[in-house]
Amino acid sequence: MSQPEVQISRLREDIQNYDYYYYIMDEPLISDSEYDQLMQELIRLEKLHPQLITSDSPTQRVGGRPLPKFNSIQHRQPLLSLENAFNEGDLKEFHRRVGRLSASADYITELKIDGVSVALVYEHGVLINAATRGDGLTGEDITANIRTIKTLPLRLRQPIPRLEVRGEVYMPKSEFVRLNQEKEEKGERIFANPRNAAAGSLRQLNAAITASRALSAFIYDILYIEGTALNTQQEALEFLREQGFPVNREARFCAGIDEILAYCTEYNDLRHELPYEIDGVVIKLNQFADREKLGFTAKSPRWAIAYKFPAEEKETRLLDVAINVGRTGIIAPTAILEPVSLAGTTVSRASLHNFDLVRDKDIRIGDIVLMHKAGDIIPEVIKSFPEKRTGNEIIIVPPTNCPSCNSPVMRPDGEVAWRCENINCPARLKESLIFFASRTAMDIDGLGPAIIDQLVEKGLVTKIEDLYQLKVEQLQTLERSGEKSAANIIKAIDNSKNRPLSRLITALGIRHVGAKTARILTAHLSTIEEFLSVQEEYLINIPEVGTKMAESIVSFFAQPRNRETIDGLIAAGVNTAEERVVEGKKPLAGRTLVLTGTLSTLTRQEAGEKFEALGGKVSSSVSKKTDYVVVGEDPGSKYDKAVELGLTILDETQFLELIKGEE
Repeated sequence: MSQPEVQISRLREDIQNYDYYYYIMDEPLISDSEYDQLMQELIRLEKLHPQLITSDSPTQRVGGRPLPKFNSIQHRQPLLSLENAFNEGDLKEFHRRVGRLSASADYITELKIDGVSVALVYEHGVLINAATRGDGLTGEDITANIRTIKTLPLRLRQPIPRLEVRGEVYMPKSEFVRLNQEKEEKGERIFANPRNAAAGSLRQLNAAITASRALSAFIYDILYIEGTALNTQQEALEFLREQGFPVNREARFCAGIDEILAYCTEYNDLRHELPYEIDGVVIKLNQFADREKLGFTAKSPRWAIAYKFPAEEKETRLLDVAINVGRTGIIAPTAILEPVSLAGTTVSRASLHNFDLVRDKDIRIGDIVLMHKAGDIIPEVIKSFPEKRTGNEIIIVPPTNCPSCNSPVMRPDGEVAWRCENINCPARLKESLIFFASRTAMDIDGLGPAIIDQLVEKGLVTKIEDLYQLKVEQLQTLERSGEKSAANIIKAIDNSKNRPLSRLITALGIRHVGAKTARILTAHLSTIEEFLSVQEEYLINIPEVGTKMAESIVSFFAQPRNRETIDGLIAAGVNTAEERVVEGKKPLAGRTLVLTGTLSTLTRQEAGEKFEALGGKVSSSVSKKTDYVVVGEDPGSKYDKAVELGLTILDETQFLELIKGEE
């Protein structure tokens, strides 16, 4: 072995060991920062020696290019479903049937995770493929997505010739809440429950999307194994744990029906306290020899059964609907309910999410409605009971004006959300100010969320343009703001007046318009006045500007309150024009740049702006037409492709020299 091979092998072994103790044993052996240092060193070495990268390396958790479609994988043996039990009588009948053929009454009870069933295949200890259950005989190849789940091992702790296992991929309750909040803020349809969210995340053709969602998994069954003999489910679960698989620790040995019933009752009560959603308990015979005697029906094994918890749903009355404005301007209805006890808490309010959902479920003020908690966390109205109406119920309709600032509300084509587009709306002012001052926008150093909170709470800023009227004396009245820090913030605010027009367009927070798009727009519209009068037809003809973006831009500048803010910014002396340079005279015209990794003296946006100011174009993907690839610390797959294509690769110093030489 060469020296790099030895180093890389040792790092992989160490990281995989630390992963095992962190995810499986819940016993972290090193700090997060120490772990990160090891991972960065492995990434660095693999970048230097790409021929040594293997599929089971800890660095390969995120897939490369998006897949055009899922291929099919045929399961070695059918992935059967389980017969269901719904009450104590069903469980006792199962126990009697098993007792006729089984020499023992020993069982393993496991929590029934509400997720997505998957099968994983390992050869010589390395993950080679993963598939959904599908129809039980054939599933979809989701190997790239399974690799992104950090709790699942890419390499086992022993080089087993072949091992096939079955488990459940799930989304933790906390991640379900976070993801739905994110989707609501974007005006997108939310997931109905964690299982639905896990399925949607696992079936992404782009593994990077799957990686962005904190999926987890439990492995509970061995479908096939070579080289090892196991006799019981207890042994199988312990073996799986030893190989590095996440195995649910709530599994329990039960000697007979009484212990099974006690386990089911215990976890029906505890289910709301778990960090993941369960919908029942799975009961399996422990002895594999007894399982062979019992065999299978066409659909399910005779030696196992799934006890389904009764759904916790309650009826109550919808008293009223409150209309709320979110921090991004989304108008959303909230149900005001007669208080009802649900999953351990008293519920009197529930989000109705959007008006399309209200219409589709035919929910009206005064209705008797059925409630539950999505993901055991979020109170949700399942349905109404039209047959119980008195005739006095009130149909719920979207407001025509924002309840916070009275501006007209609008609903973009293709979205479910109604929005207030007034960037100074009191309900969204703080968020607008934080983004306006951010580094990618007007870059006002020192003006962070804590300061902005106080400025708004004290009434010192009621609209964005008020920032440019602030005085040092006013900032000194804020907590933890002395004369020097106040003076520095005022100076930063004053300096922001000189930012390019593209930065101002970014800072206004127009939906679908980010920093790159703003730079494209200001290459065609060089003054704020041109933005105020531009038509959708003109915008659509600009490369990379689509119909939705054009509609959003025109709608934003048509809002009277937004125009007032622009007038205020002009009066304050903020730059609202972009210098136009004849394209042919720019020294880097026709050249394309790609940035990857973290730069030390510039942000990637700042580097891109410098390149574009000299006529160049910044691209997000590497191709044969790319002229330069600038590589910072921890570069991604773009670096590998640049090496493969033989492109010109620059470090940060070389890039700055290029810019300086052309200015």
